[in-house]
Order: sequence, then structure tokens, then C-alpha cells
Amino acid sequence: MSSERLAALLDEYADLERRLADPAIHADQATARRVGRRYAELVPLHKAAGELEQARADLAAARELAAEDPAFAAEAEAIAASLPVLEEKLAELLIPRDPHDAKDVIVEIKAGEGGEESALFAGDLLRMYTRYAERHGWVTEVIDSQDSDLGGVKDVSLAIKAKGVPEGGNGVWSRLKWEGGVHRVQRVPVTESQGRIHTSAAGVLVLPEAEDVDVTIDPNDLRIDVFRSSGPGGQSVNTTDSAVRITHVPTGIVVSCQNEKSQLQNREQAMRILRARLLAVAQEQADAAASDARKAQVRTVDRSERIRTYNFPQNRITDHRIGYTAYNLDLALGGELDGVLDALAEADRAARLAGETELTRR
Repeated sequence: MSSERLAALLDEYADLERRLADPAIHADQATARRVGRRYAELVPLHKAAGELEQARADLAAARELAAEDPAFAAEAEAIAASLPVLEEKLAELLIPRDPHDAKDVIVEIKAGEGGEESALFAGDLLRMYTRYAERHGWVTEVIDSQDSDLGGVKDVSLAIKAKGVPEGGNGVWSRLKWEGGVHRVQRVPVTESQGRIHTSAAGVLVLPEAEDVDVTIDPNDLRIDVFRSSGPGGQSVNTTDSAVRITHVPTGIVVSCQNEKSQLQNREQAMRILRARLLAVAQEQADAAASDARKAQVRTVDRSERIRTYNFPQNRITDHRIGYTAYNLDLALGGELDGVLDALAEADRAARLAGETELTRR
């Protein structure tokens, strides 16, 4: 256990506590929320350190009393037996955590191989994440969506936000960061007349939503184009140039948004997605510099590069990264994802405790 790291984090906790007690900080809600999130992350550490310190003091007192009265010997032994558990708990909390765990997210879902069936599956994934968010009391907002002819989605961006400050700093990202990658479905498509099972895929990209302080964007680096929105089949749904396409020239990242009726609103929504993508790029570059072992999320929607399979005939969901299988696909698609997400989080925790790199979010 690093005493220097513990001391530094406890000092940071005390400083954050003082800042939050100052009414002036609440004049800037963005700053107040950011400080509140970091404070919430450190609360469990502060509590665990206090419990360990108190237990050690109680042990010293019990042993001192036991020297005069043997009746206190049993109490001293019980306290001594509790110390390893408290020390392990604190050691786990001292392991560097994902700096984005308290953040909200933007989930992008793109239909891939499989044509209309893939778009329908992408729509299923959208509903699955929306219902999961509802179960946790989170707020969802469709930023942009391109629907398919049969009611699926070709491409959708969904913002998911926690209400208030997440307890323990465990925000939306801490749960959904594992979802990035290719999701494969095996079922009989509605367009299949012979009853044959088909395999198709949809790609999911999960991005921590960036705040203005996380990413600095030079307006001169942006190329902004406007065009008319269109719906399924290409028919015009807007007679004005309200849709917006933003290109970040240095990175080549292109973001478009056409859901809103106002060009200004579409521009603001597109900038939200752009900031999140630039934050992800910056994080990937930092990770690559620190460790070649860490990999980015899969960005190609190829059936062979899957992280999870949804098999409808067997009512089975399988996560290939950790060998997790459950036969409750119907419940999972209804938003009951905690089983697989808990298994992924536990695998990551075990890897970090063993001193390995965190579970790859492929």
C-alpha cells in the first residue's frame, strides 16, 4: 500500500471538501458538478482509511487493556483479525481508477453487415440501452438518428446522463464502457421467407461525454457544412438547410446532425459528439504511449470481430471477452444487463488487483 499516494488522495479529499463548503463554487454549476464528482469518487477511500485507522487505534487500546485484564484479549484478537480485510479494501481503492468513471456517455450505434436486419438489430440495441438507463434512473436523449425503412436505425447517437452526482463516482461510463465493439445477432430475420437463421452485426461505440474544459477546439480547425435533412427512403423532411456536418480538419473526424429543426441546435448537438470523439482520441493516444497492450474499441462492423453474440433461437447472450453465457436474452434486451456488466466489471477488478492492464474494451 502506497502511504504517499494515500496521503495525497486524503489531502485532495480535504481540499475538495473545503471547496464544496464555499457557497461561491455553486455560481458555476459545471465546476461545482465536476468538483462534486471527484469528491464522490474519494468518499469511499476516505471512509475506508478512517475505518482502518480507527481499527488500529482500537487494537492498540485493547492490547493495552489486555495486559491488565485478560478479558480484553479476545476483543484484541477479533480486532486484529479484521485488519487484513480493511487493509485489502483500502488497497483496492488505492488502485488507479478509470478517470472517466464518473462521466456521462454518448453511445453511437451503427448498422453493419446484414442490411435491413442489421438496422433492426441496431434498433433493438438502442431500446436495450434506453431501458437499462431507465432502470438506473438515468436520462436519455437521442442526439441524432437515421431510421431505416422497416423501423430500425442505420445510425443513432444516444446521450445517457446520470441525475446529480453519482454515488462513489460510479457514473454511466463506469457501467457502459464495456459495450464498445461489434455485437452479433443470430435469428430469423423478418425479411426471411424460408425461416433460415441469419447472422448480422451492429457496431457500438461508447464515448465519455466531454465537457468544455476536457477538450479545446480551435474554431479555425472546423469546416462546417449545412444541408437539408432527409428521412427513410431519401424523402425530404425539411425544406431548409438545417442539417449540419462538422469536419475537424486536423483529425479528419466528421460529425453530422439533422434531428433538430434549427441549424443552431443541430450544430450544438454535433459539437457535443465531436468533443466526445476528440476526448476519446486524446485518451487513446495517452493509453498507447503508456501501454502497447491496451487496445481501442473496434470501429469496423465485421461479424468476425465480435465482442458479444445474441442468439435468439437459444435465448442466449454470450460475451466472448470473458466467456460469459446466460440464457436470458429476452430479459437482457429488456434492459436487464447487470449480469453481464457485473461479470465484466469483476474481471476488470481482478486484473487490476493482479497488476495487469484493465480489461480491454474491444
